[in-house]
Amino acid sequence: GILEMEIYILGTRMCMIVETPFDFDCDTAMARLNTLPLQLEWEEYMSILQQAAPGMSSADEWRPMDRMFHLYNT
Repeated sequence: GILEMEIYILGTRMCMIVETPFDFDCDTAMARLNTLPLQLEWEEYMSILQQAAPGMSSADEWRPMDRMFHLYNT
């Protein structure tokens, strides 16, 4: 259900921006993500780049946020 994704990093802080359909369900997507074959490998790689407790899943590390500001330059 993710249409586009960007990940930004500064030190050990990461921010992921995803574009999804209007009816996207983050909880369902994260639960499915944990069943994908390469997900464990991805989590191990990401743990090098960010501070996370051992065994944390994507659902624990990546939390939905509300956008509070966006500058449109026209």
